[in-house]
Amino acid sequence: MKPPGRYSLAVAITLALIVKVAILYGLWKAFFSEPQTKKMRLPTGQVEKHLLAQPAPVQEIRPKGEK
Repeated sequence: MKPPGRYSLAVAITLALIVKVAILYGLWKAFFSEPQTKKMRLPTGQVEKHLLAQPAPVQEIRPKGEK
C-alpha cells in the first residue's frame, strides 16, 4: 500500500516531461523564434561561400626533440 500523498512513478515522469517541454519551449521562444532585427540578413552567396569553403590545412604538432 502506498503512503498517502505519494505519486506513482508514471505520474512523476509525466510531470517532469511536461515541465521540461515547457522550459524548452520558453527558451526557444525567447532566443530562437525571431531574429533580433529585420536587418540581420546576409546574402545567400556569401553564406554559401563561408559554409562550403575548403577547411584550412591542419599542421601536425610534434613534441620538442622529435623529428
